[in-house]
Amino acid sequence: MTYNRPDGESVHAYLAEPQNKTNAPGIIVIQEWWGLNDQIKGVADQLAQAGYRALVPDLYRGKLALEANEAEHLMKDLNFGDAAGQDIRGAVQYLKATGSPKVAVTGFCMGGALTVLSACNIPELDASVVWYGYPPLEYVDAAAVTKPMMAHWALHDDAFAIGGVDLLESKLKEAGAQLEFYRYDAKHAFANEEADSRNLPFLQYQADAAKLAWTRTMDFLKKQLQP
Repeated sequence: MTYNRPDGESVHAYLAEPQNKTNAPGIIVIQEWWGLNDQIKGVADQLAQAGYRALVPDLYRGKLALEANEAEHLMKDLNFGDAAGQDIRGAVQYLKATGSPKVAVTGFCMGGALTVLSACNIPELDASVVWYGYPPLEYVDAAAVTKPMMAHWALHDDAFAIGGVDLLESKLKEAGAQLEFYRYDAKHAFANEEADSRNLPFLQYQADAAKLAWTRTMDFLKKQLQP
C-alpha cells in the first residue's frame, strides 16, 4: 500500500491488519538497517495477530541489503530527520486518519534510533518502544518527549554502546520523560530470530531475552493504546 507524508510525497509500505480492525490501535514498525524485508514484515504480522494495525514504511524506497556493508551504505544514505519527520510522521497520521484512535512507534537497531527521534518530533504519536538503537544525543530534544517510552537494550552491544544508553536515560529523565528502560544480558539484535544467520560476531539472537522483552512490550502497548 501507499500513504502520503505531510509534504504530500507518497511512501510505499507494508500494512498488516488485525482480524477486527474497527477502532484497532496502530503501531508503526521501523526496520533494521537491512530494509523492509520478510523478517520485519513478520514483526508486523505478529502485532496484527495481537490486534494492532501494523504499518512498516519502506524507508529505503524498495532497496534491501543482504550484507552488512550494503546495509551500512543504505543507512548512511538515509536522511534520519526526513525519515522521522516525514515518512514516519505520515505513517502515524495515516493510521489515525483511517480509524486508529491511538498509534505507537516501535523500531529495531537503526529503527530504534529513528523511534527515539520520532518521540521527539511526532506530536501525534501516543507511545514508543525502542529496541537497541539510539541517535547521537545532540539530536535528542528530551523536552519534546511527552508520551510514554519503553526501551530494550543489550548490555553487550557493539553497535550501540550501553554507556550511551545511560546518557540517553539521564537526559530524558532530567526532562521529565515517562520512561521504562530495560537492559538485557545479550548482544545487539537479540530479538531478531535471523540474527545468527548473518554470521556477524556482534549479532546474536537470545530467545529468553526476546521473550521477556516482547512480554513487557505487549503489556506496555495494551496499557498505552487499548481503550
